[in-house]
Amino acid sequence: MIKILKKVCNLAKDSGHFIMDFYLHKERIKVYYKPDNTPVTNVDYKVNNIIKNSLFSINPHIPIISEEESYNTKLHYKCSRYWLVDPLDGTKEFLNNNGDFTVNISLIENGIPILGVIYAPFFKVLYYSLYNTAWKEEDNINREIQVSNSIIPLVVVSRSHFDEKINSFLKNLKDYTINKMGSSLKFCYIAEGKAQIYPRFGNTNTWDTAAGEAILIAAGGIVKTWKGDNLNYQLSSSFLNSGFCASVL
Repeated sequence: MIKILKKVCNLAKDSGHFIMDFYLHKERIKVYYKPDNTPVTNVDYKVNNIIKNSLFSINPHIPIISEEESYNTKLHYKCSRYWLVDPLDGTKEFLNNNGDFTVNISLIENGIPILGVIYAPFFKVLYYSLYNTAWKEEDNINREIQVSNSIIPLVVVSRSHFDEKINSFLKNLKDYTINKMGSSLKFCYIAEGKAQIYPRFGNTNTWDTAAGEAILIAAGGIVKTWKGDNLNYQLSSSFLNSGFCASVL
């Protein structure tokens, strides 16, 4: 599995370099809109193909589920293992030039994310995990990461989903600082001890959370729905989970 992890890390970085080439040449980006009115670009689709082809070469027998494609889950629902991919998490951030976008790749086994890789190409930072260990690579230095408590917790929230429910949640905290940011980097900030809480209300797609959850749990954190359940990564027709709270234990 370590060899597979290294290949996926390299794949995420290669995909990130491809994304940055478009980021630096905006005239090459084409924007479309999905039925829910969220943006998607030609970059999302191109990176999706790169990742799919590479994962297939790693193991042609493991199904690949990606945000940018449609699936008949009845063909795969008995699979105990599959790849779950978000080729460009934070498309809005990518288009808004703020750097908070990532490449997310995770391996799901029996409904649990056992491997997670997140690369933030703008910041040139890689987060990755396998089972119960998580790491961060920056400036060619790899180090193991762990969650960390704080007397005054840093709460990370989404720029795109800041609403009254978030405000109500924050009012129940005595002391806190807050950082609004995009993509799965919120999970990573908790995993490396920079932040302590990430509240999210409303439904989330499985590809938005799987890699981040794998990394955070491997670093000693926890992700639970507001009812106290685990997020569900068993293959289903909707690929949806309810809201959750990610935090240190």
